[in-house]
Amino acid sequence: MEIAVVGAGASGIFAALAAAQTGNRVTLFDHNAEIGKKLLVTGSSRCNISNAIVSAESYVCADERWMRAFFQAYPPARLRSLLDALGIPIYSTADGWYYPLSNSAHSVVEILRADLLARGVALALSTQVVDLRREEGGFALRFPSGEPARERFFDKVVLAAGGKAYPSLGSLGELFPVLARLGHSVVPLVPALGPLVVALGKFQDLRGLRFDVGAAVYAGKQCLGASYGNVIFTARGLNGPGVMNLSHLAARRSQEKLNLVLDFCFAFESELSDENAKLAASKNPLVFLNRFFPPKASRFFLEYAGIGVGQENEPLTSDELQKLLAALRSVTLPILGIRSFDESQLSAGGVPVTEVSPDTCESTLIPGLYLVGETLDVVGPCGGYNLHFAFTSGTLAGLDLARLAAGL
Repeated sequence: MEIAVVGAGASGIFAALAAAQTGNRVTLFDHNAEIGKKLLVTGSSRCNISNAIVSAESYVCADERWMRAFFQAYPPARLRSLLDALGIPIYSTADGWYYPLSNSAHSVVEILRADLLARGVALALSTQVVDLRREEGGFALRFPSGEPARERFFDKVVLAAGGKAYPSLGSLGELFPVLARLGHSVVPLVPALGPLVVALGKFQDLRGLRFDVGAAVYAGKQCLGASYGNVIFTARGLNGPGVMNLSHLAARRSQEKLNLVLDFCFAFESELSDENAKLAASKNPLVFLNRFFPPKASRFFLEYAGIGVGQENEPLTSDELQKLLAALRSVTLPILGIRSFDESQLSAGGVPVTEVSPDTCESTLIPGLYLVGETLDVVGPCGGYNLHFAFTSGTLAGLDLARLAAGL
């Protein structure tokens, strides 16, 4: 079969590798001059490939049952075995984030490029696909008028063109209108895994500091989602995984009044049991708070709770302790907005997963068309989850094409 894979990012590369195993003639298209441009910047160029606790429950999509079926079709351990077979051994950090042993995204891309060429995949780089049309028995891909051949016919197509995050790397989402014209639903694309713009108020005093916190986004009394992770106070709001994991929620409901609620005690609950807290508080407030926070933050939190710096050398009363802990467990900051696609690692939106098969990623509306990676409306947290989904979805599509070629 003649197979076109549109997009040479993480999902497209793995789709091409899997599809080419049984003699399919695979062409991998990308308008960049090199493959894996976005892959090169992942994990601060270390390539955060996956996560030790990745599971269906880690993701937000249109149907939890679909995601469970997806993980049953290609379990995480199978991806780790595939990476090892490709010559990309990985290791886990203490927090479960997987990286290649080389700690180099460039090494990963070079290994994948060599594998693509070894399997006979044709690399059509610096080549932009501008349209896709159904034809009898397959699809016609259309290119700009300056291309030598303005159209080419393929039996099957894998669309791995990505979303809109990192537009400087060529990710612009140009083919979503084509999918809509072909009959697919397209959820509007918004930035995800990016910083939050919040009204810091007096919390501007914490700029430059980072904390491990529990975080949640609220619309009135409704909790839209919660996360735990590192949060950095900046001049423009909040950054870090703790809020980046929630940014898509704010982006999808940008016209509503939303609040971010932070729990600074979340990471220390065992140390803040009644008995331990009373023992610590019997010394003095600053000594107590300095067990968990830098001195600058400790002094700020005392003033924020209304205890005051003047009492810093006096033991906390039981009421003061409860007042302090209650204040730290529920800091509410109004969300003013989210940052742009340029500053976001992912885009949320695209085709709902309910319109593709969970075990092949083939469109249920357009047979022979496969949708993978960021083409689908799937959002995972920071820590390798989204690359894991890209690799797995691309592989499932490629394996199905390999099975078809083998007559299985």
